Amino acid sequence: MSVNIKVPSLGESVTEATIAKWHKKEGDSVQADELLVELETDKINMEINAETSGVLRSIKKDEGSVVKVGDVVGSIEEGEVTATKKDDDTKEEVTSENRENLDSATGSNQSALSPAVRKIVAEKSIDISQIQGTGKDGRIIKGDVLDKVPSNILGQQKEIAGNRDEERVKMSRLRQRIAERLKESQNTAAILTTFNEVDMSKIMAVRTKHQDNFIKKYNVKLGFMSFFVKAVIAALKDIPEINAEIDGIDIVYKNYYDIGVAVGTEKGLVVPVIKGADLLSFADIEKTIIELATKAKEGRLSMDDLTGGTFSITNGGIYGSMLSTPIINPPQSGILGMHNIVKRPVVVDDQIVVRPMMYIALSYDHRIVDGKEAVTFLVKVKEFLENPEIFGLMA
Repeated sequence: MSVNIKVPSLGESVTEATIAKWHKKEGDSVQADELLVELETDKINMEINAETSGVLRSIKKDEGSVVKVGDVVGSIEEGEVTATKKDDDTKEEVTSENRENLDSATGSNQSALSPAVRKIVAEKSIDISQIQGTGKDGRIIKGDVLDKVPSNILGQQKEIAGNRDEERVKMSRLRQRIAERLKESQNTAAILTTFNEVDMSKIMAVRTKHQDNFIKKYNVKLGFMSFFVKAVIAALKDIPEINAEIDGIDIVYKNYYDIGVAVGTEKGLVVPVIKGADLLSFADIEKTIIELATKAKEGRLSMDDLTGGTFSITNGGIYGSMLSTPIINPPQSGILGMHNIVKRPVVVDDQIVVRPMMYIALSYDHRIVDGKEAVTFLVKVKEFLENPEIFGLMA
């Protein structure tokens, strides 16, 4: 009996996905619940596992194909199967056909090769196991295989033309969605950015003083982000316009505080949301951030993790950014940018002293937030951060 492999529900408001990777080939044996194919949406990645044991009879949608919920992407012929051979055994059984050798070698420790690279390898019978890829993540690119082509064929041309290799890679659905959202934000909102700087010495002193006890009590480190979340929420309560959004000709004021925290992953930036952040303690915020960041990097974020959000925080400082103008995550009206901490000379009580300073930036939608409110908000954030004892560390 043949069982169809169908695209499952992708979550609220998501209707299509891209076939990211097939983990089986036609004719391969599969076990029930074994991973068959990965799907990539503009928000999350999903996996389709086998519903039954048998043989993968057909693949109807190749990698890179766009599919919709309910589409049939392949089929399994039911039946009992023996254990799948290890990768090394499979490689030994591959025939001497160059293209098959190429496929098995690629699957070991190289990323999938581009069509141009595959063509050269097949035509010139190049052994790619002897090639060290210089592309992203060790990918073998065209220039790597051209170096293995005998000089009497291409050597003279290469000396004249130099290395002008290019590689065209289709944007992932997540990257496409990021591009769309950022452009949508710039096209829709009237974005302005205001700046300030924060003396981080008191927060650093508090963390040093309480870190050991904090870890013992809560089994999590006390980071900077929980202080920023607390400061932002306190400032949002004073300046509610920045926690609001525009809906047509209405302004929707949010009386709750769901704070998005931007997380960089290999596939792009995502903004999971800390729901009800105003109700959480420092420890709860730190634990939630770690959980969301881990899920983001492992591609396990759910739609619920990414939906909502009344305000966002992004930390370019972890990459060494000194100053930036973050882009609003629509339909939100504001986003706070954190930057790296640098010791700088500042004037305190008419004396020049060296303090660990951080620039902070607030990008806001000028359609709903006036300059006075934006500046006031950022000043309040600065004041809260420079006086962290206001919150009570264990609160």
